[in-house]
Amino acid sequence: MANQNPSSIPISNPETIQTDQTTGFSAKVIVQKVKTNLVLRSKWAELNGAIGDLGTYIPIILSLTLSKNLNLGTTLIFTGIYNILTGAIYGVPMPVQPMKSIAAEALKDASFGVPEIMAAGILTGGVLVVLGVTRLMQLVYTLIPLSVVRGIQLAQGLSFAFTAVKYMRKTQDLPKSKALGDRNWLGLDGLVLAIVCLCFIVIVNGDKDDDGCEKRVEEDGRNRSRVSRAKSVVFSLPSAFIVFVLGVVLAFVRRPEMVHEIKFGPSSMEVVKLSKHAWKKGFVKGTIPQLPLSILNSVIGVCKLSKDLFPEKDFSATSLSVSVGLMNLVGSWFGAMPCCHGAGGLAGQYKFGGRSGGCVAILGGAKLVLGLVLGSSLAHILRQFPVGILGVLLLFAGIELATCCRDINSKQDSFVMLICTAVSLVGSSAALGFLCGMIVYVLLRLRNWTSDKLFPNMGP
Repeated sequence: MANQNPSSIPISNPETIQTDQTTGFSAKVIVQKVKTNLVLRSKWAELNGAIGDLGTYIPIILSLTLSKNLNLGTTLIFTGIYNILTGAIYGVPMPVQPMKSIAAEALKDASFGVPEIMAAGILTGGVLVVLGVTRLMQLVYTLIPLSVVRGIQLAQGLSFAFTAVKYMRKTQDLPKSKALGDRNWLGLDGLVLAIVCLCFIVIVNGDKDDDGCEKRVEEDGRNRSRVSRAKSVVFSLPSAFIVFVLGVVLAFVRRPEMVHEIKFGPSSMEVVKLSKHAWKKGFVKGTIPQLPLSILNSVIGVCKLSKDLFPEKDFSATSLSVSVGLMNLVGSWFGAMPCCHGAGGLAGQYKFGGRSGGCVAILGGAKLVLGLVLGSSLAHILRQFPVGILGVLLLFAGIELATCCRDINSKQDSFVMLICTAVSLVGSSAALGFLCGMIVYVLLRLRNWTSDKLFPNMGP
């Protein structure tokens, strides 16, 4: 079942501070728990991990800002606050990502504007809150088999990886979410740049998913040669952060005159007016397709992945469902892009070194400052950011999420997982993949049950 925690996934360091043993609701206890949750395990690693989610965040937010006039400043402020709060509450790099199905509908439908986007977010959030407070979400989490959850995660991870490769190979029209011609080999957003950044991250990060970087640096400093010490320092560099800073520098180099287009100060914030038509269209074209993805990937998938990566923590589907719901019941009224947690974002932040709530609090603080200081004029910078570099960051997030499926080691469970993955990818629908995976899982269970009843004495 989905709430099983396989021992084959290593995933957390036993030295991690235990925060969940603290009980009670006094102000002192709450403050102490928040402080503990925000303690950085390693400054450079946590800073690096904060960048791991931007490969999905920036393209979606930028596309909607340019094509739908989404209030980027308001979105940055609210998502920044969400990042800080979720980091303080959960004590892990819990991501805050745009709702992808709603974003996809807005990008392909010219009549699906900001009011419809916000109505879809509010309605989706309301349903998730109801599922959470009634504990129906926890029941769903308990009943869904691990193989089906892994199938959804594998499909999402591969989808991220495919999109990342497309970002690196093809030039992109982000406002229209379309790939154009082949990317030039040379240039400030060329294929060579993307390949160099990819190789740099591979060399620095490798395939490690442990927390021993700083410890190895210290040991090398005592026990090994100068060459080994230099190697350890290189392996501890915040690779994703360095690549992201390079992208920002190149954005200004590509178009220096945009400095004069930047206006300081927050964007104006006002309540979005929602008509009856916006509510109806937002529900039919936004909420209905988004709900399965939010339930499966933003709640069930994140809850399972969080338990895998941080087994010493206590996560519940109820808490995550209410968390996602409340974010949208508040921010969407003011024009902030509907958001959710996401297994891909969590995997990406973990891959690059995020281990505590302080990781996403750093990211949230940066978003909050940028939203208050630059507002929507930040779009001028993001528009010139090399898309190939975003593809590199997204690729590692996708691969990290997909590799979480390595604990499925029986042929039957692998079959269910791959059916779920294949249908999700081909049909572009996590809900359809989930349905097919559950049907196959039940059929296989019935087959085994009837075989045991009809032929009880037969060997394996």
